[in-house]
Amino acid sequence: MSRGKRGAFLCPADQQYIYKGSDFLTTLLSVSVALMVGLLMTRAFKPLKLPAVTAYLIAGVLIGPYCLGALGIDGLGFPSGESVAALSLISEVALGFIAFSIGNEFRMEELKKTGKQAFVIGVFQALAATLFVDLALLAVHFIMPDKLTVPQLITLGAIATATAPAATLMVVRQYKAKGPLTNLLLPIVALDDAVGLIVFAVSFGIAKTLVSGQVDLFSIIVNPIVEIFLSLLLGAVMGWVLTQLEKLFNSNTNRLNLTIGAVFLTAAISMIDFHVGPVHVSFSSLLVCMMLGTVFCNICPLSHDLMAGADKWTSPLFATFFVLSGAELELSVFADWAIVVIGIVYILFRCLGKYSGTFVSAKMTKCSPEICKYLGVTLFPQAGVALGMCSIAMQLGAEGTLIRNITLFAVLIYEVFGPVMTRQALTAAGDITPIPHEVKMRRHTKLAEAKERKTK
Repeated sequence: MSRGKRGAFLCPADQQYIYKGSDFLTTLLSVSVALMVGLLMTRAFKPLKLPAVTAYLIAGVLIGPYCLGALGIDGLGFPSGESVAALSLISEVALGFIAFSIGNEFRMEELKKTGKQAFVIGVFQALAATLFVDLALLAVHFIMPDKLTVPQLITLGAIATATAPAATLMVVRQYKAKGPLTNLLLPIVALDDAVGLIVFAVSFGIAKTLVSGQVDLFSIIVNPIVEIFLSLLLGAVMGWVLTQLEKLFNSNTNRLNLTIGAVFLTAAISMIDFHVGPVHVSFSSLLVCMMLGTVFCNICPLSHDLMAGADKWTSPLFATFFVLSGAELELSVFADWAIVVIGIVYILFRCLGKYSGTFVSAKMTKCSPEICKYLGVTLFPQAGVALGMCSIAMQLGAEGTLIRNITLFAVLIYEVFGPVMTRQALTAAGDITPIPHEVKMRRHTKLAEAKERKTK
């Protein structure tokens, strides 16, 4: 293939010019508009004191297929779900860095203080959410048997375990939350992914058995164990490799570039998916990148500085990720009354399960009254992991479509209101403190300093 005029390639087969620039232009414009609209939306919602993640999600809805995207103007918004999905690379990388940051919360000195509590609460609240949703949807099944089947309710109960690590981490970062509740929250959110994978694999295996009449022990037992074990092993190996490579560089810039490159590489490797006989070999990118961060922060003496540098680099990436998440929200699910009714039941009883499970297990592990009262609220957000589960549920065919739509409805509600409730809970627990006056006046101070330098 030879190059013709700028921005085109000459195809020898038919000697025609194929212009490539317009696709790149549209993609770059779309990403730029997503980031800029998201940032402007945070300013617009500042008087309402909403978390930035909520503003980003609303910005995504604004430029998504149901608002500006419907105009069909290239670069102004996203005209379809497929156009958003085309940028899924950004979401995969962002989730990798989010998991890497959460891995930083598993430092041994902190785990010695909170590890037992985090494990007990993490497992208990996930199982409680499944139990509450299963029982509630079973009642709905008896009332509306033609709208909700047993395989569907079992699968939805398993999806209820999932908590959104991204939204939770963004709220913690934005408000610089620190304290006993935050120290427990992030490890629990990370553990929730592993528990959710196991519960979903078992529940979905049972659901498939009920639909097909065939028992698949590999899907129910072997595959989830293999996925979790290999994910943790791969993350640990990559964390060790990153630590050894870091020793080769003296420059902070080079070490930071190496760290960022390692997260990219780890996220890419975790996408590998193949079969060895009846065993399905796959990885959870969240678990892999979380383990990468966990091993790295515990064996690398310079991990504090490098992870802090990576956090600054990822700020625009996270903002774009949440705007794209908002653009993916499926507003059409509101058109089906059955989805709305079942979705409301799912949302309410998942929240009850999360809160009750957290409250009881926090009491059992002798947590403070503030943690018992407010920790459960911070576990309400739900997004990426749940959407991944419902995409697997599409293997059930027509029954999987209802599961997907109910999950999309729930994610829409959770993503908009969940971060707000997380912020309120962290504030009530005392982990978020008011912004000091000097920080609020930082811009004015810097402008005054710049003006003073000019006059000298």
